[in-house]
Amino acid sequence: MSSSILLIHCKDQAGLVYKVTQVIFKHNLNIISNDEFVERTLGHFFMRTEFSGAFEKTTMMKELTDILPPDANIKLSEHQKRDICILVTKEHHCVSDLLIRHHFQELDYNVRCVISNYQNLQDLVSKFNIPFHHISHEGVSREDHEAAILSVVQQYNPEFIVLAKYMRVLSPAFVGQFTNRIINIHHSFLPAFAGASPYNQAYARGVKIIGATAHFVTDSLDEGPIIAQSVIPVAHTHSAKEMALAGKDVEKIVLARSLKLVLNERVFVYGNRTIIFE
Repeated sequence: MSSSILLIHCKDQAGLVYKVTQVIFKHNLNIISNDEFVERTLGHFFMRTEFSGAFEKTTMMKELTDILPPDANIKLSEHQKRDICILVTKEHHCVSDLLIRHHFQELDYNVRCVISNYQNLQDLVSKFNIPFHHISHEGVSREDHEAAILSVVQQYNPEFIVLAKYMRVLSPAFVGQFTNRIINIHHSFLPAFAGASPYNQAYARGVKIIGATAHFVTDSLDEGPIIAQSVIPVAHTHSAKEMALAGKDVEKIVLARSLKLVLNERVFVYGNRTIIFE
């Protein structure tokens, strides 16, 4: 029997965990795992509960709404694979890692298609029998290019869009249609070295670590809520090119980790921050 996941966040008050678990108990369901956290500065409560058993969703949602504060956000979903579309440009390391993980079913996603503004990666993607769509940005406006991308994305109706080294800035109009559903991998440890050429920036600054950051995409470039980050050490002997080469391993690991967290419903977005239950 598949499990279900309950996500709740609301203003904190006494007895919330008891009230929620009582509803679950009333429906004769078995709790597999439970995590909760209170952001004390803001007095806000977060809870993720995974449970198994059969129940009537509408009835349970009404009972939870009745016992929780009026501002409560409640999400109830089944533990299942999520559909994603991947956007790429020319670099292969992140998309190839995602395709291999998909092929061997290591993470809970279905790759519906790969979209690129170049044809470089078409041969790679075709080896996995995944639809590849080449939508060139050359000779067209950004608006028309994004409209063409959107038309393809809508055919597949994905739950998430993954930017696996997609090196173009998406417009607010495009991003606004997928709030907290576009995940990007940025090749630096944000907020340091946002924007273009972060490894050149890191080399010029003489850093001793480099990293990668996966985050949700917002209207502000590279400033969306952070999902996952990691770093590796470097030394003065590393050139900017060598840093970039070393950073590719970090990028693909961080992107895969962020997807695992998001797809398993372990990420709450609250303002421009995330609360994550690993």
